Amino acid sequence: MRGHLPSILTGATGVLPLLPLEVISRRLMTNAMAARPSFAARLGEHAGCTFAIDPVDCPFVFLMKPGQGRVDLKVVRQVEPMDYEARIAAPLVVLLGLVDGTYDGDALFFSRDLSIEGDTEAVLALRNAIENAELDPSTVLGLPKSLRGPVNRGTRMLFMRLRRMLDAPEESGPNGVYVS
Repeated sequence: MRGHLPSILTGATGVLPLLPLEVISRRLMTNAMAARPSFAARLGEHAGCTFAIDPVDCPFVFLMKPGQGRVDLKVVRQVEPMDYEARIAAPLVVLLGLVDGTYDGDALFFSRDLSIEGDTEAVLALRNAIENAELDPSTVLGLPKSLRGPVNRGTRMLFMRLRRMLDAPEESGPNGVYVS
């Protein structure tokens, strides 16, 4: 399927414990929130919402609840609608592209490469907060300024090749429209 990780890889991750992924993910979110303290404020009234970030090609879901200066994050095998206010679902490489600005969420939604359910206002607030944060890999990793350029370029090239390999949507163009 378009943009999905190979099933042999996702099958292998299905037997791994979730705790290491949760600890690493929480650390990355903490780095991002520390670098962009206005993130939660940009969410406005939706700062206390729980978002289910569902990489549909992986056997886990991130439950994220951003707050003022912190984020509660859990990684679970599956979710029920009562576990979240809003759910965002797409292949993992597409979700990562939303965070780093490679993709335009509106274009992905209308092409059906991304789906949302629940509180759409909360999803729009999250999208605006992410876009405003202008996150890049070195910021999320908490790296010093001296490493930002090479790490960001290398990560961008790696993800670009991975997206091509997985037949993921092309990057957004200047008008936010990407080639499918």
